[in-house]
Amino acid sequence: MNNIQKFIKRFKLNVIHVDGVPESYSSEVYRLTLSNQQQVYLKIPFNKVKLYREFAMLQRLAGKLPVPKVHQYWEGDDEVTGALLLESIPGLPITGVIPDKLAYEIGSLQAQMHSVNMPGYGYDTPDGFHGLPDNHWRSYIRWNFENCKPICLDILEQGLYERCVAYFDKAYSSLPEPDPPCVVHLDFRPGNLLVQDHKITGIIDFESSRGGSSEIDFTKVNRYIWERNPATREIFEEGYNSIKTLIDLKRTLPFYSLYDSFCGVAWCAKRGIDKHKAFLNENLDELKRITNSLDEMNI
Repeated sequence: MNNIQKFIKRFKLNVIHVDGVPESYSSEVYRLTLSNQQQVYLKIPFNKVKLYREFAMLQRLAGKLPVPKVHQYWEGDDEVTGALLLESIPGLPITGVIPDKLAYEIGSLQAQMHSVNMPGYGYDTPDGFHGLPDNHWRSYIRWNFENCKPICLDILEQGLYERCVAYFDKAYSSLPEPDPPCVVHLDFRPGNLLVQDHKITGIIDFESSRGGSSEIDFTKVNRYIWERNPATREIFEEGYNSIKTLIDLKRTLPFYSLYDSFCGVAWCAKRGIDKHKAFLNENLDELKRITNSLDEMNI
């Protein structure tokens, strides 16, 4: 919280109260109450790449999806990353049991997001769109997984690590062709969806978003919605298909669920295991569940 006053001064804000937002795991986020009683959010991303990525994506999605308006943006200096001053959208993050109507709306919203085309696989930078080499999506997935392997080797039990690597290698070569580049959120989960009066009012936290294949974007939906209440999956898919035809998830979802959890373990190690112990254990449990289910199916 040491840098808050610097941002408040930079944005010329008259702030009467500052509240931390505890559910923000990567960036620092604060809810500011201004002297006119207006509330805004100050977001200080982990690094400048995430800062600009979120800024550019919110600009790209303005008027297309219920995303927060960017009131002010500062790229920072040699001492601080920079920050976004964001609109406060009415509503609270989704918690608890998700009713059918909301599951349908979540599916529809994600399909709307996946209907926004991107110029390629990659992400926006201050110097323009940074595309992946040869615009090859799967090479990026392989590269990222390989970078996580040395980290995960030190954390996972040997048998679990070997099963993860073996399944990744086997499934990778048999994946269907990825769909064209669209907006993928990469953290599309109930905690980043705001609701008021049982209706979705906003979607937040685009610091990891980019142009990607939609196949990667269902892992959090699966983990936090379908696994906890399997009946929601069919209704979610109905909502999704009302906007855009859902890809065949039979081969891609198990693959990306393992990939997401494996990379999640590495993320915890890089950001601090003690600080992210709960998330680490969640990913470890997911890897055990996924590999056990694959063993049962002889995959």
